[in-house]
Amino acid sequence: MSRLGLQMLSLSTILFGAYGIALNVAHPQSTSDNKTTPIILEKSEGEHRVRKPREIPTPTGPFTIKVDRKNGGSQKMWLGTEEIPPGGIIPKHKHLGQDEILLIQTGSAHVWLGRQERDVHGGAIVFIPSDTWVSLKNTGNENINLAFVFSDPGFDEFMRCTSVPLGDPSSEKLSRDELKDCQHKGHVVYEGFDSPVSR
Repeated sequence: MSRLGLQMLSLSTILFGAYGIALNVAHPQSTSDNKTTPIILEKSEGEHRVRKPREIPTPTGPFTIKVDRKNGGSQKMWLGTEEIPPGGIIPKHKHLGQDEILLIQTGSAHVWLGRQERDVHGGAIVFIPSDTWVSLKNTGNENINLAFVFSDPGFDEFMRCTSVPLGDPSSEKLSRDELKDCQHKGHVVYEGFDSPVSR
């Protein structure tokens, strides 16, 4: 092969290699490679669960996991919904390593977020960065329809660990040790968990 031929072959190899690298960057792994499944859900659809009784107050019993590693196969985020009745409280807690967005679709609430405190209404959005304390109380006369979206998996483990599928007859109360284990699995910390909880 001539010297010019070798130079052209080398140049084409370099260009093709660079183009191939650019192609891989421009077109990341497809969703089918990750075993994800596109899904469309109505309001009433999803994985319906109910919280087990426990000492820490809960905003409500039932909730729905819509999208996560099990439902749709997302490895990067997850989403759930619930209704919080008048007077219902999400106790003060923080997520370790996950950002969260609350979408308050209906109703009125008082939100404590880090050093902020504010009343919000239907249509409000609350962005909760990782490691930020948050609490919410339904201050209105109607249910709050709430959606919660997380940047990473983690808290879904807590939600499943502290609940059963809707319709499951199990109503056994979670012990403090079980709840502590669930918090560890779910990368979440509740304020005052290690101190006695008022009933």
